Amino acid sequence: MKDIINVAVVTFEPRWGDKERNLNRIVGYIECAAARGANLVVLPETALTGYDVVAVPEGEECMHHRLAEPIPGPSTEAVAEVTHRLGVYAVFGLAERAEDGTVYNAAVACGPDGVLGRYRKMHLPGAESTWAGRGDEPFMFGTPWGPVGVSICYDTFVFSEIMRYYRASGCRLIANPFAVNTGVTARNIKDSLEYLAANNDVYIASANCTGCAVSDDFVGGSSVIGPGKNVPAICYYTGGPCGAPGSDEQELHLGTVDLSYVDKPFLAKQWADAEPDFRPGVYARWYGELAAQERFKR
Repeated sequence: MKDIINVAVVTFEPRWGDKERNLNRIVGYIECAAARGANLVVLPETALTGYDVVAVPEGEECMHHRLAEPIPGPSTEAVAEVTHRLGVYAVFGLAERAEDGTVYNAAVACGPDGVLGRYRKMHLPGAESTWAGRGDEPFMFGTPWGPVGVSICYDTFVFSEIMRYYRASGCRLIANPFAVNTGVTARNIKDSLEYLAANNDVYIASANCTGCAVSDDFVGGSSVIGPGKNVPAICYYTGGPCGAPGSDEQELHLGTVDLSYVDKPFLAKQWADAEPDFRPGVYARWYGELAAQERFKR
């Protein structure tokens, strides 16, 4: 398994509702990143369509429903052709229409072998629930650097279970497309990402939107963060935190990370009893008790 990987994250300004233009630019950024040596390219949540939720007259489809497409579908196949040709991996956000007609806020992974699969956002803040259904499955895709997990925005920042699940499943790198605007405190995003990277001993490649779409101003702050050799603090390998000067500029950030720096003490047999600290069977019992409660039966 390889350790050294070049990761690109794109602070991207999607044009709201203009899928053709956004797709052309997604492809362009992937080509540019590959030309600079990137192995993995991460673009934001809903990069293909734009994020803002706009009220529509009764009986009309909202933008995300109108532009949703299956996976695989025309846009994902177009990106997969590029990743196949260039031998790279890419993750980007879009509105996915499932076979039963449900639309999801999804992130798709494409690679040298084509469309690899998709992750459906599980937790839907704000107005997202007016257009998207709730996903309920993790998603990892295989690479020469081991499995890479995918999580979207709110799922990453607030629900630490998925990050721990990916780490315990062998992921050393997580792709995190997100769409955070000025309504969210930038410091909260910074603190959350740094805590998750440190607590799970994992690299996180995050890509945010920027610019003003319809009503929301997005703050950028794309980055690749994770552990460093002999450094107790989390390192920024490229990009910077939300709220940092210039972090809202549309830009491709490229960084090289050494995944061998990860150490997994909570997963290892490190103490006198020679048992891993991590005890998923115990946690499953706790969560099973919660899941049986009526208030959580959704």
